[in-house]
Amino acid sequence: MTFAPPTSILPATPPATPSAARPERLAGMLAAQALRQPHAPALHEGGRDIGYGELWQAVRDTAAQLGALGIRPGDRVAVVGENSLAQICLVFAAGLCDAWIVCLNARLAAREVDQVLGHCGARRAFYTDGVSPDAAAHGARHGALRVPAPAPVGHWLAGPLNQAARPEPVHADGGRQCAALLYTSGTTGRPKGVMLSHRSLLYVAEMSATLRRLVPGDRACGVLPLSHVYGLASVLLGTLHAGACLHLLPRFTPDGLLGALRSGGITILQGVPALYARLLDAAGTPVAPALRFLYAGGSPLTPALKARVEAAFGLPLHNGYGMTETAPTICQTSPDAPRGDTSVGQPIPGVETRIGGGDGEDEGELWVRGPNVMLGYYRDAAQTAAVLRPDGWLNTGDVVRHGAGGALFIVGRTKEVIVRSGFNVYPLEVETLLNEHPRVAQAAVVGRPAAAGDEQVIAFVEARGAADGALAGTLRGWLAGQLAPYKVPAHVVVLAALPAGATGKVLKAALRDIACAPGFPGDILT
Repeated sequence: MTFAPPTSILPATPPATPSAARPERLAGMLAAQALRQPHAPALHEGGRDIGYGELWQAVRDTAAQLGALGIRPGDRVAVVGENSLAQICLVFAAGLCDAWIVCLNARLAAREVDQVLGHCGARRAFYTDGVSPDAAAHGARHGALRVPAPAPVGHWLAGPLNQAARPEPVHADGGRQCAALLYTSGTTGRPKGVMLSHRSLLYVAEMSATLRRLVPGDRACGVLPLSHVYGLASVLLGTLHAGACLHLLPRFTPDGLLGALRSGGITILQGVPALYARLLDAAGTPVAPALRFLYAGGSPLTPALKARVEAAFGLPLHNGYGMTETAPTICQTSPDAPRGDTSVGQPIPGVETRIGGGDGEDEGELWVRGPNVMLGYYRDAAQTAAVLRPDGWLNTGDVVRHGAGGALFIVGRTKEVIVRSGFNVYPLEVETLLNEHPRVAQAAVVGRPAAAGDEQVIAFVEARGAADGALAGTLRGWLAGQLAPYKVPAHVVVLAALPAGATGKVLKAALRDIACAPGFPGDILT
């Protein structure tokens, strides 16, 4: 990859509030809250609140147990699980031991879990079987044994000690010490391990709490997977940084979330667009008497869904943008100035952005630099060098355009661009139109190789309500009236459900495999 010179640079704004000296480790943030308000609720799980003092004691006890189980500074500690107190204790305790936490969602397939465990060289893996049958199944495969865990966790499954694991160097500087190794879903199908420092995660936690106006009396909904950077940094760490309470749900189900909103005193809800779509499909007008703030991120937000959510809740739906490599937040809209469009807002304080490689000053690839940027990809110097400059600038791979006042709009991903008849087609444009159709629940567009180096545009849709054999043709005809001919999909495939990851984000690599399979577009499950 060549590094294009910048054509437009926005200087970083200073942090929103002068921060007290940040601790060098994640655990320092928790320790400070435990000292400040030991009896205030930090977490809610299984019908009970867990105070900051109780949580901090559980984390210290867990760190002692990790040491007794052979965990050394610089080791990787894996946790295969779903949202729970057990998982949170392991996250903080690993950092307290100067080990790296590797969070894996238990709903991953066996091949996916084994691939990550093999690549990261985990010293031990733990499994939160108390909240997840899937975690229990992975633990059984790996010969994990049930061991007592500090109160109030009770127990977890601990995998065998990996004698071949080698510790990484340890740095006193929190900006150099890796706290979390998180694996991306990977647009190529091969996940990359993103190394996030203690400082990057603490910075995003502070910005999340500050910019969303979180206060100790808030109760945030912890439904996004903590194994994903959005759930880990913005939701978990942002909530605890504010001294607020996180209401844990092991995994998203519409009924479970609706119940929490109705009776759990939830004031803050952060989700991905697919979560909001499924929630509204299950209950057109959710009952959420305490809710005061809604936020969407993780994938593009369409105007139609934004309007539906705002009408259902009677609140503005704020929007943002980030990626695993930036821990994750890059931009977000301001609570003080709700937007009527789907801009992702302005860069968060302290983060620089620039546009480079575009046709003009207002559109092109987005580069970012700031305290949120990753240390690099684990055991992959070539991939790191391809996107991260020595001076700290990271190429996001996303194409953006500037709007009024410096607000950014996502145009599409460079790696996803489809070249059709010599013209560039950004899937996001086609997906946005499809998602506005009343019979479409969600849509995803990929490219399929064609003759002479050309590509076909292939659209996959999940129908709202019952689908019929005429829906694909109806959608193609509808798009033909709104898009240039080269942008209209060659095929629209209706699936019972689009393949999705733990956060609800559509897995385009799986759709690309379908589109490129021999015999496409033959018999497709509709």
